[in-house]
Amino acid sequence: MVSTHNKDKPWDTDDIDKWHIEEFKPEDNASGQPFAEESSFMTLFPKYRETYLKSVWKDVTKALDSHHIACTLDLVEGSMTVKTTRKTYDPAIILKARDLIKLLARSVPFPQAVKILQEDTACDVIKIGNIVTNKERFVKRRQRLVGPDGNTLKALELLTKCYILVQGNTVSAMGPYKGLKELRRVVEDCMHNVHPIYHIKELMIKRELAKKPELANEDWSRFLPMFKKRNVARKKPKKIKKEKKVYTPFPPAQLPRKVDLEIESGEYFLNKKEKQFKKLEERKEIQAEKQRVKDEERRKDYTAPKEKAYGTTDKKEKKKKRSKDTEEGEVEEAGNMSETKSSKKHKKA
Repeated sequence: MVSTHNKDKPWDTDDIDKWHIEEFKPEDNASGQPFAEESSFMTLFPKYRETYLKSVWKDVTKALDSHHIACTLDLVEGSMTVKTTRKTYDPAIILKARDLIKLLARSVPFPQAVKILQEDTACDVIKIGNIVTNKERFVKRRQRLVGPDGNTLKALELLTKCYILVQGNTVSAMGPYKGLKELRRVVEDCMHNVHPIYHIKELMIKRELAKKPELANEDWSRFLPMFKKRNVARKKPKKIKKEKKVYTPFPPAQLPRKVDLEIESGEYFLNKKEKQFKKLEERKEIQAEKQRVKDEERRKDYTAPKEKAYGTTDKKEKKKKRSKDTEEGEVEEAGNMSETKSSKKHKKA
């Protein structure tokens, strides 16, 4: 049956922005009475954030007091708690306060985290620790998201209009809902081995297309780039050539079982205690052999080298000295003869 409910609404004009979020004021709480029950949220924070939170907690309480939200910092338990009071009029502000303490625990600085209390700002904490099992691969892909000198992160912040903080196993983001949706897709794809540069190109094209009003009701898929996966050729390991064995129709001889070997050595017929005693004896023999080798090596350092007695020389050494002396004498005589010959030639000239 055709619906007859769709009728013209005279109050619904084109100048109304349906996506605009109006601020919730005390007048909007029609009853004017406090909430029936107290709502509270608690979150834990790591030890290294303790000193920063202590220094900033006065500003946190001041920001939450303006919205009539109470907050406590428990340093013993390591937790932050926010709860509604009797003066709280906005039922959704407690969720914003919960997001504030969650961001503070995730190392987001307070001047940035306090912006979550605004109506048009939301936050998203994307968990990336469980996507990749290999730690080295996880670190590389997380670094790919940050980029060289943080350039990839800056580009994503400009295109999505979000604040992004990569910390440990999570990515904390703050900004409009549309930007957070795009950012989650980029982060998850990056951890699934899709480079963020492809998404950055796509977002840049979309931003330029959004400026053209004539393309508002058209499909943009024809303008967006289509990236295909390319299998990069890798070097295949060299196959080791196996030597061809001589063919024999007979199967190889069956190897003896462990029990057969024990029967041959006589160990099979020993008791449990006798087996243990035999193992200890073998171990002691091996240890004694190793100890003997070590002792011999140590003794080498303390053994004195053989020295010759004073005043005694070997016959071979004496012969060597004599041969050297005769060779030197012959060289000197040859030199003197050449000098006398050259002097006689000069005189004749």
